[in-house]
Amino acid sequence: MPDNEAVAELDRRIALVRENLRTLVEQAAAYSGAADDARIADRIAEQENLLAGLEQEKAQLTK
Repeated sequence: MPDNEAVAELDRRIALVRENLRTLVEQAAAYSGAADDARIADRIAEQENLLAGLEQEKAQLTK
């Protein structure tokens, strides 16, 4: 049986990471330049990895 409180916390964290990704994508569209592009791409990759980890943790918890 999943821990409802833990699942709710993971859902909150997942929502925050998704919002971060939306913001970063908007920033990437607004900025130009190699340095900005590389920095934003790194931040997007970091957030995508975090999101994947959180979703995997939630899947394990809800099995």
